[in-house]
Formats: sequence, structure tokens, C-alpha cells
Amino acid sequence: MRRRTPRFAAGQGPGPPDRVEREGIVPEPQQRRRPKILLLATSACAYPGADYVGQTHSEYPASTYIIRVPTPSVFSEDFYLRCFEKGIDGIIAMSCGQECPYAGAYERFAERIGRAHALMKERGLDPRRLRATAIGTVCARAFLKEVQDMMRLLEGKAHESVTTRARES
Repeated sequence: MRRRTPRFAAGQGPGPPDRVEREGIVPEPQQRRRPKILLLATSACAYPGADYVGQTHSEYPASTYIIRVPTPSVFSEDFYLRCFEKGIDGIIAMSCGQECPYAGAYERFAERIGRAHALMKERGLDPRRLRATAIGTVCARAFLKEVQDMMRLLEGKAHESVTTRARES
């Protein structure tokens, strides 16, 4: 069955373009771009915590992207830097902390984050844009607080991204 295109009755809808100009009807301004946040959530702890946030019908920004990972220690320092180059504004690596089911993974992860922070400083990036935290399976408040804190940081300060500097060069 063919859908019919709805038509405005006389006096309804915005009308022809000349009426829009004549009466000063102005479309709403474009919303400013929300910062993009990447969450690396461990399968054992943080991802169930993110799922719990959904079950409680809590909200967080739509510009937040969650990737389920076995452990964030699988990502090299270069991974984080490439994310920033490709337009990610902030990264939160959510792990199980010392309770990680993989032997030595948390220690490797902490060392990599430290090295990534040093590389970020060398490149003029704010190291606060990369945060490591431990989130449990039912930690909805802690999960939301981390996302909200990162969003406040990113919206509250104008940061210069690697891509912006590359375009200017």
C-alpha cells in the first residue's frame, strides 16, 4: 500500500518560502556538537554495570559509545592516540580494578595508561581526556558519574585536538 504524503491545511505548517522570509520565521539554530566519549568496558565488571544503567532507565549522553572488551590492557598507547586523532574527545577505560580475572592485566593496563598520558602531554593533549576507573557490575551511580564528569570536562574547556592542529599545519 502506498503511503500518502501529509499536506498542510490552509494556515497550517510553515508555508511557502516567501512567507517564511516575510514573517521572519527562522528555523531553530543547529545544535552544537556534543563531545564524543568512548567507553572501554570490561566484560566481567564494567559492561554489566553499563547494562544495569540501562535497566534502571538512567540516561547519559547519546554521544557516548561503549565497546565491550575482555580487558582494557589489550589496547596499546597508540590506540588511545589514534582515537583522539579520529575525533574521539574523551576516553574512559572502565576495568575491574584489582579484581580483574586475567592475571597481571590490571598492572599492565595501569602502566599503559601512564605511558599514554606521557605521550598525550608530549603532543599537547590534556591527559584528563583519558581516564581509567574501576566500575562494578551494579555501580550505576559510579558509571553515570564518570560519564557526566568527562562530559563536563570536555564541554567546559576548549581543547585543541590533534586533527585541528594537523589541519592548521
